Amino acid sequence: MPAPREAVAVLKVTLSVLLMLSLLGAAGPAQTSLNDIHVAPREMAPTVTDPVGSSKLIGGSILHVIKTDVKLVLVPVSVTDSAERLVTGLNVDNFQLYEGKKPQEIRHFSSEDVPISIGIILDTSGSMGDKMNRVREAVNQFCEEANPQDEFFMIAFSDQPHLVTDFTSAPEDLERELIFTRPKGRTALLDAIYLGLQKMKSAKYGKKALLIISDGGDNHSRYGEREIKSAAKESDVMIYAVGTFDRFVPTLEEARGPALLAALAEPTGGRAYTLENALALPAVARHIGRELRTQYVLGYRPEEIPKDGKWHKIQVKLRLPKKLPFLRAHAKTGYYAPAE
Repeated sequence: MPAPREAVAVLKVTLSVLLMLSLLGAAGPAQTSLNDIHVAPREMAPTVTDPVGSSKLIGGSILHVIKTDVKLVLVPVSVTDSAERLVTGLNVDNFQLYEGKKPQEIRHFSSEDVPISIGIILDTSGSMGDKMNRVREAVNQFCEEANPQDEFFMIAFSDQPHLVTDFTSAPEDLERELIFTRPKGRTALLDAIYLGLQKMKSAKYGKKALLIISDGGDNHSRYGEREIKSAAKESDVMIYAVGTFDRFVPTLEEARGPALLAALAEPTGGRAYTLENALALPAVARHIGRELRTQYVLGYRPEEIPKDGKWHKIQVKLRLPKKLPFLRAHAKTGYYAPAE
């Protein structure tokens, strides 16, 4: 339950949205009911609507991996306001979806809190020594926001990555391992992300995400930046990254760290956060956990099923009154079609 000050802030934003929508109620067809928009995480059981009845549930989660034959492309979407608060309660008529420049018919819409397969990628290099207590707290906060059915694995990396905890539905398994983590060595960030993407191939659920916590850029990986960016875009795994960078960075790798994490995360529909103070780590991790549980999923069928092996751009726009420009949609920017 939010603190009183946070509750007042959420209430003010919600009342502001409702008032503006009330004044502009006629702006656009089939808009969301004024009583349905909320700037706060969902606490009630959500509903699922499927206009064509074509979605399949696999392992309790809607499968959004693009297989050999592209039939239904599913796009997870997060919506936030100008203060990065999560917006729930929107419906299918509040979204527009494009592949390239062509508008697409949204044939599936869901706001269901489905189980997720999550990989936590932790930097345990020597420079993390004074930040590990905050890292442990961040992992705990993130797991507290999880769906009880979520599964987790954890990879730690310094000179090289290694699997610390295999898939488990018990977050306490991760917390137990963190007690014995001792930072040392250099930073093989890209190798760790590659290992995480490979591990996701054996995930139980269709919805998948990686959470990366690091304090610097890469300086010890075998894989290159271009290879990992391509692998991330092909994987259909959302990447969220939290970089705890010092204001005065001593190395070129650390200076490039924020841009590297953003370039990896944003095309997948995830996001990268840059922090100057590790004290903010737990709050940001909790926010990411909430975001994963309050996403919408939009689905469409391409007019012509592509088999060209190329990157197809996707764009999600919000359909709301023009005087509500502070709401923003975050989604993956495309997908790779299979080759012939």
